[in-house]
Amino acid sequence: MIKLSERQIIEYWHRSYRTVDGMWFVKVEERYGFDTALDIDNAVWAVFPKIQARMIREMGGLEKGMRGLYEAVVTKLNLEGFTFETEEIAGGGGFEIRISECPWHNIMNISGRRELSGTVGTLICNTEYSVWASEFGDNISFELGDQICQDAKTCVLRFNSSSSVSG
Repeated sequence: MIKLSERQIIEYWHRSYRTVDGMWFVKVEERYGFDTALDIDNAVWAVFPKIQARMIREMGGLEKGMRGLYEAVVTKLNLEGFTFETEEIAGGGGFEIRISECPWHNIMNISGRRELSGTVGTLICNTEYSVWASEFGDNISFELGDQICQDAKTCVLRFNSSSSVSG
């Protein structure tokens, strides 16, 4: 058996995770069509973030609430290789994340599926980050703003507490 560094082990799992996500989608799409593959993918992303959020919350000893959500989402984005900046929403009622590089969109580009990135990204990101918000409190909402996969320069993710949401 070869001895891998911790960094190599992390890279192995990181690449495997991304690869299997894309591979299963393509195989389902080949058999049942794009719409069915996207519907099943969305169903997966309605559950998987619960597992991720709970794991990060437990590993980090995070409390529910906006501060815990912030720490968890920033950790998740770092682990998955996103490039981003964060900003607190005035009054402490939430935070905004501006993503300048999305590894999932990059994979869609590399695989020659850029034209589908916006459709996939809009649905999956809305589902995924809404689940993250709900895992940290019933009073936390998520709003997807601009998106790289919709030809914006950045993706904008907004998390608000219901007490700071207008309307």
